[in-house]
Amino acid sequence: MAGRARTLAQVYRHFGEADTATTSPLYARVAVALGESEEALRAVEAAPARRRNPAAILAALHDLALAGRAPALAAAYAAADRDAAADAAIDTLVRMTDHVVAAATRRQPKPDETGRGAVLYPAVAEAARRAGAHAVGLIDVGCSAGLNLTVDRADIRYGNGQSLGDPSSPVRLSASVVGDRPLPTRAMPEVVARIGIDADPADVTDADDARWLRACVPPDRPERMASLEAEMTLAAASPPMLLRGDAIELMPDAFARVPADALPVVTTTWALSRYPLDSRLRFLHRLDEAAADRPVAWVSAEGVGVAPAIPTLGDRRASGHSIIGLALFEGAALRAEAVGRCWSQGRLLAWLAES
Repeated sequence: MAGRARTLAQVYRHFGEADTATTSPLYARVAVALGESEEALRAVEAAPARRRNPAAILAALHDLALAGRAPALAAAYAAADRDAAADAAIDTLVRMTDHVVAAATRRQPKPDETGRGAVLYPAVAEAARRAGAHAVGLIDVGCSAGLNLTVDRADIRYGNGQSLGDPSSPVRLSASVVGDRPLPTRAMPEVVARIGIDADPADVTDADDARWLRACVPPDRPERMASLEAEMTLAAASPPMLLRGDAIELMPDAFARVPADALPVVTTTWALSRYPLDSRLRFLHRLDEAAADRPVAWVSAEGVGVAPAIPTLGDRRASGHSIIGLALFEGAALRAEAVGRCWSQGRLLAWLAES
């Protein structure tokens, strides 16, 4: 194989042997098989360079299987037969290269949004308390499908016995708590606006978009699929407003859609790392501009040092955990605090702020 193909083969091998070996043994086997097949690698190279990564190609293959257009692959996935899945994936990719490449090029792999409400709920409620707000408008940046925007309607249980949200909700989230400081238990005020901003948002009420969200979940992760289904159903019952495009440029439009008597609360969960520092500073400036007319809050869960103005608590960058930040903009004043730390995208957290 040419040097370029060898490099691509190494990417797929690493994805299978390191990135997904424990989280999805099925995908691990398929990725390694694709990396060992010259025919499969040639098919992958038909995609634009930025869409040749395993996550994009595997999601495109899964989308074909879910759409009923790759029955052998769908059967292998349903049976969790790793060897059969590897063979069927290679065959599907080679036979349907154009379809796989089209899907991988048109759509971006979606991150796992499920479960982030366990971090967001107490921080949004705390932001409302500090601002004296009786209603909030949620603006989620990098929203994907807007699942974070249903945070007030989920049943959230914590390992220390605390609970938040709606105990009758079909969406049940959980998180472990470390440290001896309890979470604030005040309820989030009424949510009067739900707005998501994303370069490629997914509308859960659209059949193709919903199928793509499912396609981004490995077939051998039924617990994740069940969580996704529950959250999509909840979101579909009251769909958020989705704005497509650059989040920084669309922020003024989003703020304008929040009623004047509500506190706009911008949320970012592992969304800012895709932006260079100058763009992150422009994002901060947008929040400051909006606060000229009314208070604005920003709740973040980002890697150490990623969210501008949020203290890092002396933690090292790339330390393996994230900082939960809370910033309140009021006129010319900015109060920014690190209110907690979290791990595993919010499934383990430590609350640090005084309640």
